[in-house]
Amino acid sequence: MGAATVTGARVSRMIRGIIGAAALALGVATPAAAQRMHLLLVTGLGGEPQYSAAFIQQGAAMHDLARNQWHVADSSLVWLAEDPARDPARIDGKATREAVGAAFVSLSRRVSPGDVVVVMLVGHGSGEGNDSRVNLPGVDPTAADYAGWLAAFAKQTVVFINASSASGDFVPALKGNGRVIVTATRTALERNESVFGTHFVRGLASSEADADKDGRISVMEAFSFASREVARAYETDKRMLTEHATLSDSVLAARVAFGGAAAAVSGDPRVVALVAERRALEDSLAALRTKKDSMPAEAYEKELERLLVAIAEKTQEIRAAGGLP
Repeated sequence: MGAATVTGARVSRMIRGIIGAAALALGVATPAAAQRMHLLLVTGLGGEPQYSAAFIQQGAAMHDLARNQWHVADSSLVWLAEDPARDPARIDGKATREAVGAAFVSLSRRVSPGDVVVVMLVGHGSGEGNDSRVNLPGVDPTAADYAGWLAAFAKQTVVFINASSASGDFVPALKGNGRVIVTATRTALERNESVFGTHFVRGLASSEADADKDGRISVMEAFSFASREVARAYETDKRMLTEHATLSDSVLAARVAFGGAAAAVSGDPRVVALVAERRALEDSLAALRTKKDSMPAEAYEKELERLLVAIAEKTQEIRAAGGLP
């Protein structure tokens, strides 16, 4: 074994140690973990009993995840569905275009800058481009409608998941700064019933998708997990893969994570400044990871180590100042 190989292995072990210390001992939180979360869940027309039941099942799983694991407040947790009578304890109303628009307006009055707003659509999709839609009772809202509603959340991080068939055109219609757009299909032409949503929620809810073992699930981790599980499901059923999930911003998707202990950021100006400094370091870390394949390995590992150490040290400063439990 050459000297370069030995050095690389030693650096890798050092980096893994730093990651472990930062995640386990210091409880490093992503920016999303320090903010309030809000969820708008919309499940559409089933058309057939098995689809209606499947959409309700996905909705219930996502609703329970938000309430029980993410501790989203009831006032920030809205589920609109085809038939509210199917689950009156959880469902807040009928999923009409008017009700969806009103839910966006209501949430826009509750959010604060820096909050995380999660929107999830489940159902049968159709259309093309800005006219793409998920089938709801009555008039279907289009991708252009959703883009208009999302304009009210310019100061929040938005995670918009369209787990419906034929959903791919929602990505170009909705993508923008501070947004992660996830769709179950690559284009509007992939119209077969999608299974992506079930696996995506499963990834968010369990440790199976936690690739870096930090106790939280990022949007990117849940997306990667679901994509693998979808491919496996089609292979098991000996079917041609007819859905290819897409995601608009892998850097932001890696930063937005759910679960674990949330950071309790105080109103102390010193703490606020320290948190802002840590966020800047986390942004640099996310940007570095996108350059891994284009950088010399030694330079990448050196910069990775520097940033991880700096984030860990900054977290210690925040804790010492009373900004973390």
